[in-house]
Amino acid sequence: MSKKTILPAGTGKPLAPYVPGSMADGIVYVSGTLPFDKDNNVVHVGDAAAQTRHVLETIKGVVEEAGGTMDDVTFNMIMLRDWSDYAAINTVYAEYFPGEKPARYCIQCGLVKPDALIEIASIAHVG
Repeated sequence: MSKKTILPAGTGKPLAPYVPGSMADGIVYVSGTLPFDKDNNVVHVGDAAAQTRHVLETIKGVVEEAGGTMDDVTFNMIMLRDWSDYAAINTVYAEYFPGEKPARYCIQCGLVKPDALIEIASIAHVG
């Protein structure tokens, strides 16, 4: 098995020892993605819909850098800070997955920065 780091142009330095994406055998694993700018500052503070859109655009960039599209995403792991944001998150999520939906799970938990309302990790099959 060969493993390849997926690092889209303009990616900032991660907060911890990880890469935005890793590909092996045609499968792309996208790291947990938070609503951060290139300097790891939380964007769209207080707006779960805007943070979700930012996170999904970041994931889209990783998947596209690996040669895929959002249609190739087969699984999403969603972490949210507060269930009151669930409807807003799902509304934006549905825009990115309008057809056949990927499998997923969603849990409520604390996130690495208090102003972050959502984090999503994804798996895509692009081979």
